Amino acid sequence: MTAGVPRVQLSDEALIVSGEVAPDTVVSLRNEGEKLIRSVSGNLVVDLNGLVTAHSVVLSMLLCWQRLAHQTGITLSFRGVSSRLASLAALSNLDDQLTGFRPETSQAPH
Repeated sequence: MTAGVPRVQLSDEALIVSGEVAPDTVVSLRNEGEKLIRSVSGNLVVDLNGLVTAHSVVLSMLLCWQRLAHQTGITLSFRGVSSRLASLAALSNLDDQLTGFRPETSQAPH
């Protein structure tokens, strides 16, 4: 198996995304992720530590997953967001919509 092949798998309470996501591979990865999201209940963490790319199609896929999760009563959060992907989300004004894309300011006391 090539390290760049995009994959999504469910492990414990995490949806683990790995490999290189490109415009020609994102649809199948999105569909697989949606199947996995539909199979769980409760909160789910999307682990992006193994993701090789920072591309707008990744943001689109994550927003689709988040919309599906919201519709099914699941809260998604994201961990392992690369600085490049976080920057892309910020430039697109999406970092507020994707929990875990902003720096650790959310953990400050209120």
